[in-house]
Amino acid sequence: MPANLSPEYKKAERAYREAREPRERLELLKEMLRTIPKHKGTDHLQADIKSRIKELSEELQAPRKGGARSAAPHSVRREGAAQVCLAGPPNSGKSSLHALLTGSKSEIGPFPYTTREPILGMLAWEDIRFQLVDLPPVSHAHMEPWIAAVLHEAEAAWLVVDLADPACAEHVQMVRDELARRKITLTDRWPGLGDAGAENDEVSDPFRATLPTLLVGNKCDLDPEPDELRVLEELAGVRYPALAASAKTGQGLERLAPFLAEALGIVRVYSKVPGKPADRVRPFVMRRGDTVLDVARLVHQDLAHTLRFARVWGSGEFDGQQVGPEHRVADRDVLELHVK
Repeated sequence: MPANLSPEYKKAERAYREAREPRERLELLKEMLRTIPKHKGTDHLQADIKSRIKELSEELQAPRKGGARSAAPHSVRREGAAQVCLAGPPNSGKSSLHALLTGSKSEIGPFPYTTREPILGMLAWEDIRFQLVDLPPVSHAHMEPWIAAVLHEAEAAWLVVDLADPACAEHVQMVRDELARRKITLTDRWPGLGDAGAENDEVSDPFRATLPTLLVGNKCDLDPEPDELRVLEELAGVRYPALAASAKTGQGLERLAPFLAEALGIVRVYSKVPGKPADRVRPFVMRRGDTVLDVARLVHQDLAHTLRFARVWGSGEFDGQQVGPEHRVADRDVLELHVK
């Protein structure tokens, strides 16, 4: 039923989804509870918010170790242009892919559940890097309880399956079902590949994560049939973007990072100080649709309040064109910010 959610509640919910620090999240949960409409249609969500407030309050009040509060045992600090988690059934070859793409020290073995902890690595592409997180396998028999919490913080997922396994279609559905039970939805909608869905006024669930997902058919060297991925999607009943790859031969690996850049709508913006060359070594990583003002906020929050205009090289009608804060930046733009 329509929830008549107030702008104040929606603002607090968006901020909660983006927050990473526990104390900030607690304050935003309290703001969500304060501003949510109080009627029967939101009773369940109100109860969820109260439960999260209780859990987070107890976590923050827990005894400190060594003078500082210890982090969650499997928390993953987000780094790079985006955080992408590798999920899949046992023996799908996730760890082999991760090690080959990032140079990580993932433990690799021919038996299930070799990976027991989140393994971090950086996938380099041109002048940016994506953070890849290798997760333990998902199955009906066992799933590490902390996996859902890590996925909640990610921006996207790779669903990795063994393309040569006759049961790979069942594995796709199994992983989807197990994650859905833990409020993780794997979707085929990517922000850079079209409409990601319009916001509506139905009661939303701020504690459910919806992850853009790429289906990675690993071990394609063992089953080189070109239509195998299409057949897999038909059998599994999914419409994810899909790529075939092989951690053994390296086939298809070169397409993974460019796909992420396009599908996530990655936009690189380079800064320039007046009278000096642009810094083309460390771009600010934005998203398609972001503006000059968004770049200023990323540089420094105070800069956003004092920004007058910018000069742009790239997406302007001419090099050095003066543009306002609402000008949308494009990939490889150079910006020179001017303040009041």
